Amino acid sequence: MGGIQTAVSRARAFEAVVWGMPAVNYRLMYDAGTAAGMSGENQILWWPGLMDWRNQSLTPNPDVIYLMPFFTTENGPVVLEIPPADDTHRINGSVMNYWQAAIEDVGPAGLDAGAGAKYLILPPGHTDPVPDGYTPLQNDTLQGYALLRSIPADQSDAAVADAVAYAEKIALYPYTPDGATGERVRVDVLGKPYDATIRYDASFFATLNTLVQAEPWLDRDRALIDQLATLGIVQGQPYAPDQATVDLLTAGVGDARAWLEAGYRSLFDTPYWDGTHWAMPAMPDLVASTNAGFTVPDAYPVDDRGLAYTFAFFSSRHLGKGQSYLMAIADSDGQDLDGGQNYKLTVTADVPVSQYWSLVVYSSDTHTFLPNSTRLSRSSLNPDLVTNEDGTVDLYFGPEAPTGHESNWLPTLPGTGFEVMFRLYGPEEPYTDKTWALPDLQRL
Repeated sequence: MGGIQTAVSRARAFEAVVWGMPAVNYRLMYDAGTAAGMSGENQILWWPGLMDWRNQSLTPNPDVIYLMPFFTTENGPVVLEIPPADDTHRINGSVMNYWQAAIEDVGPAGLDAGAGAKYLILPPGHTDPVPDGYTPLQNDTLQGYALLRSIPADQSDAAVADAVAYAEKIALYPYTPDGATGERVRVDVLGKPYDATIRYDASFFATLNTLVQAEPWLDRDRALIDQLATLGIVQGQPYAPDQATVDLLTAGVGDARAWLEAGYRSLFDTPYWDGTHWAMPAMPDLVASTNAGFTVPDAYPVDDRGLAYTFAFFSSRHLGKGQSYLMAIADSDGQDLDGGQNYKLTVTADVPVSQYWSLVVYSSDTHTFLPNSTRLSRSSLNPDLVTNEDGTVDLYFGPEAPTGHESNWLPTLPGTGFEVMFRLYGPEEPYTDKTWALPDLQRL
């Protein structure tokens, strides 16, 4: 292979990684589900309890009950039932296509506004009338999934069990004209290994090939057809790269990883609050395009999209309405958070949320829970969380629990960098207008 051809193929491998990241991210979650017992689409993967560190997906939320209905409309529309909400029962989440672009949000902050609905997920090009009693969701890919969260009133055993019982009312099944619900399959993965970390090696392209074989080309992506063909990925043909191609793919995915990691760090150059190291990990062009279903005529933020799905999964059609997220990778002095050191964060009083707030620790290398961690988060849902007399909450981070502060401690891992995510569910005006703010983590 000539020098110029080698350089071009390596560059095309780089571009394929950035372009294909959200779909590969999706497929790795699907494959992790099948490894845990899921036998196909139109099944609900769920955690009927609070998950532990064995869920190795990207920055998940350990304070709620997770459900992931995986669906396909290859044989026709599919029904997703969301139950009505009330003062103590609610679902937050979105229904997404294969590229993890939100079709619509559901639950109190979504299309049904808490009334519940039978959502009818339609295949691409579907033109038949939608029957009465169903809320249509037009998909532009055959496959997709929903990320749904049943939120407990607190984290007592009784409240968690109640949130699980409410989550059991969610159903997924193929649509039939007679309204029969058909088989409902729900796969319990609580406490089982679930590894959906991004593989930055040649296997990335084998997973990408699965997408190309399974889905029709979207018009906006047809420019990739010839480029992927030079990497051995061609629709309708077997994928069998020779060793020289594997070496190029490995180099290309390595280039992409380095570039994406630099892009991730650059997100923190623009803090949410001036003078802090907290940033909102959402790119404006990507948010706008997602909200518009990627129909903005002069925008296709592939780079931002690729970056976003290196550290997270899921998208919201209306980000900030039901939930908002802030992340930090550095302390008050601008130094990277180090799992061998000790830190303190004083959460400002009166966190402006209608539901709850939480703080979660992740590995900065993989954006997943720290391996073998005995505690993943602290939140306003924790009955044992200690609050100061002035309403503030002191959180502690480090390898060992500080004496007298065990209830408010989050473990870190020596030799591993970490990052933190602060979640606000039901964010309110003092957060959005920035009259309320979080200080930085202080190294002790």
